[in-house]
Amino acid sequence: MVVAGRRKSIVFFIALGVGLITVIVLQYIGWVLLNWRTGILLFFGVLLLATIISGIVLNTIFLVREIRRNEQHDAFINAVTHELKTPVASIRLYLETLLTRDVDESKREEFYRIMLDDSGRLLTTIEQVLRTGRTGAVNRVLNLTSINLGALVEECVERVRALYHLQPDSLRYQAGSVIRIEGDLDEVRAALANLIDNAVKYSGGDVNVIVEAKKLDGKYVAVRVRDQGPGIPKTELKRIFKRFYRVPGPIATRLKGTGLGLYIVRSVAKRHGGRAWAESEGPGHGSTFVLQLPISK
Repeated sequence: MVVAGRRKSIVFFIALGVGLITVIVLQYIGWVLLNWRTGILLFFGVLLLATIISGIVLNTIFLVREIRRNEQHDAFINAVTHELKTPVASIRLYLETLLTRDVDESKREEFYRIMLDDSGRLLTTIEQVLRTGRTGAVNRVLNLTSINLGALVEECVERVRALYHLQPDSLRYQAGSVIRIEGDLDEVRAALANLIDNAVKYSGGDVNVIVEAKKLDGKYVAVRVRDQGPGIPKTELKRIFKRFYRVPGPIATRLKGTGLGLYIVRSVAKRHGGRAWAESEGPGHGSTFVLQLPISK
């Protein structure tokens, strides 16, 4: 209901702006036809008309952007609330069960594993929110160190594989030559982990993800994460890296998230002098996410 109301507000402000501009233009044309000899008034009239139209256009753009930004913020708050509340409720339920009932040893170990997974999910969500603030800080200095990129990618692949209990064939890393970069280890690890986790999460039940790292031209290295998931419409390829943004559709509704993962990837890439982008032939054709970073001199 809230989303529908905001969409109606967007349509209303756009229609209002177009209507006002149309009325002004028609009135001005009539005024010009009646007063075509008054050149000075015509000149100032043009300026006044341009100013009014510019103000209406800018005001409409601002209102539409503000409505969309509020919509994204609300979606983010709802997503974070869900991501925080669900694991906490799960952990509490299992703890109450352990306290109030006699549970055999195998079941107890299963409960412990579930609670560890839920606590890991909870920590991941908190870390995502905190990292967004850190990567967005302009004055934050990078803690640069020499990084073996291949080893770091392999570490992230193993972590995601263990997190989702995947077989080795489902998530594969095609190792190449040893490549070193100068970067902030914590930030680069977070960017790689987000890319790989995102590819696995959106692949659904049939996970087939390939990760590779290759030099581009002797100056940069590109980490490519290819999946066979639902794909991305070409109109959304740039928007998905915006903060809080999630591609609309049934998949985004089914899979909860904060909309911060790809924003962190792009922020880390920019802070390290690189860039990040996505490639897809459209829905049903899978996606490729690329993180490009400069090679250590």
